[in-house]
Amino acid sequence: MDAPVSGHAASADAGRGIRTINLALQGGGAHGAFTWGVLDRLLEDERIDMDGISGTSAGAMNGAILVAGMLEDGREGARALLRRFWQRIADSQRFSVLRPTWFDRMFGNGNLDRSPAFQALDLVTRMMSPYQLNPMDYNPLRDILGELIDFDRIKHSNGIKLFVCATNVRSGKIRVFPREELSVEALLASACLPHLFRAVEINGEHYWDGGFMGNPAMFPLLYHTQASDFMLVEINPIRVEVVPETARGILDRMNSISFNSTMMREMRNIAFVTQMLDQHQLTGRSHLRRVFFHIVEAERDMANFGSSSKFNVDMDFLEQLFALGRSAADRWMTSNFDSIGTKSSVDLQDLFF
Repeated sequence: MDAPVSGHAASADAGRGIRTINLALQGGGAHGAFTWGVLDRLLEDERIDMDGISGTSAGAMNGAILVAGMLEDGREGARALLRRFWQRIADSQRFSVLRPTWFDRMFGNGNLDRSPAFQALDLVTRMMSPYQLNPMDYNPLRDILGELIDFDRIKHSNGIKLFVCATNVRSGKIRVFPREELSVEALLASACLPHLFRAVEINGEHYWDGGFMGNPAMFPLLYHTQASDFMLVEINPIRVEVVPETARGILDRMNSISFNSTMMREMRNIAFVTQMLDQHQLTGRSHLRRVFFHIVEAERDMANFGSSSKFNVDMDFLEQLFALGRSAADRWMTSNFDSIGTKSSVDLQDLFF
């Protein structure tokens, strides 16, 4: 896909009904298969063009796979490579002990709460670090990503802009790897859960999961793209209907709140500036542009999946999440496609304040 154009060419695209968006893809382990479903539906619709993608963890990997597939064989290439990626993840864990038990499957929510292997992993990782448990720093994603993505080709492409978010362990600052610096290590850094994997070293710096400081970061899209429509593919529910009362439920909600916190703060700033622009209080500040914000989500359904299900890469569960993502994107497209380029499809003040 060529980079979105401006001026007369952009007007021509608009005349043909083509809308250009930026994508913000959250991380969340196996829950990234929900994003896979959303992307599959968006790629199916030729009215949607993509200017930039900012992603963290599984979101970064989905984004990188999409870009690699587009370079290989356009939209259908991206759809095929995304499916291949998630199938490879499922295959890599086919004989793992970290799989849902028959009791977990009976409840049908994808959680591993009743898995002895997951319980043991949860206990052991509270007492021992990955430097002790995984001294060889084995990560099956390294081989999968290296096999499926031509990083040199992405670095030298001029299509979709890609931004991968990680957290610098020593400084505590966010590190955004642009498309030109994309590598297997950058993607692994973005998805590095510190209780499971050693910090990923890149050029003498060490990184953990990007979700600590941006899940995902919006500012790269603001500064380095032209599209004014931002679509967040939400994995971690912003709002839930029921206050959790069980120990596991409380931990799950704490997890989703903490991994949404930096994104929420950033969105409050965007909402504040948007309000000032609407009220004509920032006239003369030509470097600021109006942003339209959209969310594709399935909060009620995703809230039923606990944090343990983020480790469940059984293909049946991944297909369930994929179908959920496609349905959510389809509903959004049916109801909100015409809002692209004209207005936000969510109330920013209500959602982030």
